[in-house]
Amino acid sequence: MITLIILAVIAIFFFYGISIYNRLVKLKTMVEEAWSSIDVMLKKRHDLIPNLVETVKGYATHERATLDSVTRARAAAMGANTIQEKEVAEKNLSQAMMNLNAVAEQYPDLKANTNFLQLQGELSALEGDIEKSRRYYNGTVRENNILVDTFPSNILANIFKFTKSTFFELDNVAERVVPSIKF
Repeated sequence: MITLIILAVIAIFFFYGISIYNRLVKLKTMVEEAWSSIDVMLKKRHDLIPNLVETVKGYATHERATLDSVTRARAAAMGANTIQEKEVAEKNLSQAMMNLNAVAEQYPDLKANTNFLQLQGELSALEGDIEKSRRYYNGTVRENNILVDTFPSNILANIFKFTKSTFFELDNVAERVVPSIKF
């Protein structure tokens, strides 16, 4: 009888361990999927920017420094590999886009250009989608990190080498607001 009880307790712990392991795998996969979603949206953003720059170029030919800074920031953002590198590169790209915003304000004909307005609308909608994806990503990272850190799941996490994930956030709290792309 005692042997049966001991076997039942071992079986319960075994199945509980399997449950924790499966949850760790699920959350790791969700974090990877969420990051992939952000990466796809950032690529779409990066693909829209050259069209916007070309449209502005036609109107603001003497604003070469601003246009070049947007192009350099975009290239750096596309070349960033780690989450930390992407954070810095996207911050710089957002700043360059704000400068481009300021340039566009000086050209009323540009602000009335239908191609420019369409690109601006697409970029603005994409910025909102990126922010939503960042929130989802950070939520899955939070759940993963809690499971990796809390007892008893931390024991299995350490055994199977599950690690905490990195949040995708900006350094300055004021920069966490989605940039308003209005021309």
